[in-house]
Amino acid sequence: MLKTVFAIMLIVAICVMLLAVQILLKKNGRFPNTHVSGNKAMKKYGVGCIQSQDRKAQQENKFAIPERISKN
Repeated sequence: MLKTVFAIMLIVAICVMLLAVQILLKKNGRFPNTHVSGNKAMKKYGVGCIQSQDRKAQQENKFAIPERISKN
């Protein structure tokens, strides 16, 4: 049982190291931008991230006219 756990941990550690080789060895190595807003083709078609769209929709519009005016 202990040998199996150790073997699995070793395999996972090797996989993580292999995934990080390009990032560690490049001069300005970074993780690739997989976000929708970082994709040039998506920008071309005007497709954005739902989080960005939600953030923009929740911002208060300073030019909005209130629907009701209270008479207090």
